[in-house]
Amino acid sequence: MTAAPQTAAPSYPFSPPHRLDLDPRYAQLRRDEPLVRVRLPYGEPVWLATRYADVRTVLGDPRFSRAAAAGRDEPRNTERLPASGMLGMDPPDHTRLRRLIAKAFTARRVERLREGTRAVAEELVDGMLAAGPPADLVAHLATPLPIRVICDLLGVPVTDQDRFHTWAEAIVSTTSLSAEQTQTYIQNLFDYMAGLIARRRQEPTDDLLTAMVQARDADSDRLTEEEVVQLAAGLLAAGHETTVTQIPNFVYVLLTEEGGWKRLRTEPELIPGAVEELLRFIPLGATAAFPRYALEDVELSGVLVRAGEPVIASIHSANRDERVFTDPDTLDLSRVVNPHVGFGHGAHHCVGAQLARMELQVMLETLVRRTPDLRLAVPESELTWKTGLLVRGLTALPVAW
Repeated sequence: MTAAPQTAAPSYPFSPPHRLDLDPRYAQLRRDEPLVRVRLPYGEPVWLATRYADVRTVLGDPRFSRAAAAGRDEPRNTERLPASGMLGMDPPDHTRLRRLIAKAFTARRVERLREGTRAVAEELVDGMLAAGPPADLVAHLATPLPIRVICDLLGVPVTDQDRFHTWAEAIVSTTSLSAEQTQTYIQNLFDYMAGLIARRRQEPTDDLLTAMVQARDADSDRLTEEEVVQLAAGLLAAGHETTVTQIPNFVYVLLTEEGGWKRLRTEPELIPGAVEELLRFIPLGATAAFPRYALEDVELSGVLVRAGEPVIASIHSANRDERVFTDPDTLDLSRVVNPHVGFGHGAHHCVGAQLARMELQVMLETLVRRTPDLRLAVPESELTWKTGLLVRGLTALPVAW
């Protein structure tokens, strides 16, 4: 075991996000210094874990705590401190909230949504084809599909999508919005969900929002009204925002990685595994975030993390770890062994992972079948990318067929 190095902590992230490229510094760190002190734009210094085994430990071991960030100058990419809620909890408080919604996202329940999701995808592709090339895949498919699915599941009027999709950006913003805009958007989202919750009390329906309200009213000691509002708002935002971003990311990679789209066109049976490989290969996050605090001394890769010290885990570095994945920097659509951590790990593993998988599978199945000759409609250099967000993605993806 080695002591903490005394050199000054480098700034993190190491470089601005560039398309979907992963900074080569991660590979060097995994090899030479897998646990390194870094300094984010705001907050106290923090350890950065880059190896797969260490990332799983930080995310899944109860010796590391998210709740311990309360009252600390948490390392972060924004001036404002992260909002409280499920992401700031540990079990059993986290379990209490997660249990309320987990039943809605089981593999069996999500599978029941597949046919409806497929019908939505067919309808949206119909509209894109009718509009004719070039068409923006973001506007025609990537944005409306996840929104319509999560709205149907929660019981949120899809006609309000222009409002809440704008507000949801506050959840993933680092610098794209001012602190005042961020606070306003988050409050707008909370107020909107509080209004829907009040309506469900008067007019219950068969949706997840009604089930949450009924659970709260049946056992008010387990859920506060504020928790229900924040949980519902978080589900609405997280339930579509990342998938909206990943759909064009997936298509972009398949169209620009040699043989990607052609391989799925000729072997569509590979699509479920291809979704897992794309989740591993694409570094969706612009940076590691949401530090865990050591509750006791813990050794990671031979380095002692002392009690009270924060650690951030780079999921995308873990997903490229040579110790776990063969040829990790190669997109292998037929990869068999693929224990990626694209949806996180441990107590905070994405509760909507099965829903996202299903949507991404349906999207690829539909596009490969309906637009087998899909291609970029502009040179790759002319594509524009989002900035100032926790996630990487395209602002638009013009395609032709």
